[in-house]
Amino acid sequence: MMENKGIERWYAVCCKPRQESVAEENLLRQGFQVYLPRIRIRQRRRRQWIDAVEVLFPRYIFIRVDPLQRSTATVRSTRGVVGMVRFGGQPAVVPDKIMDALRQREDAASGLHQDERPLFSPGETVKLVEGPLAGMEGVFTEQDGDKRVIVLLELLGKANKVTISRDWIARAA
Repeated sequence: MMENKGIERWYAVCCKPRQESVAEENLLRQGFQVYLPRIRIRQRRRRQWIDAVEVLFPRYIFIRVDPLQRSTATVRSTRGVVGMVRFGGQPAVVPDKIMDALRQREDAASGLHQDERPLFSPGETVKLVEGPLAGMEGVFTEQDGDKRVIVLLELLGKANKVTISRDWIARAA
């Protein structure tokens, strides 16, 4: 008698807010192959810029399973999970090509994606949050090395380029 074997595919799973790691842990415990892509980003915390790790797709995680070999019914009752992403009542299949491309963009050593966006864009309005000019708003001009930036500030009735610490500015609200 021949075994009815399907094909393993990637599926998207919707998680509860900020529960992706809980879902990952519990799906792994159940024996599912799980992928939760994470990204390293620069964030301002406690008056300085730090590297932080966040989920690349908030509220989503991926599992690889052959639905003909293994039921996915337990997925929706897993801690941290809302349910499988579905279109027209069918679980949403994520093409292998997309998953492979995602995995190839990870840093080999850390397994993390890198945020390639600059902290500030030229022309963006910024607010000085520290230093002698704290409270003023200006226009971000450019990065000047690793720790310094050039900001256009209106001082004494004219626009002046001022070089300051990158840690002294934040996005204007």
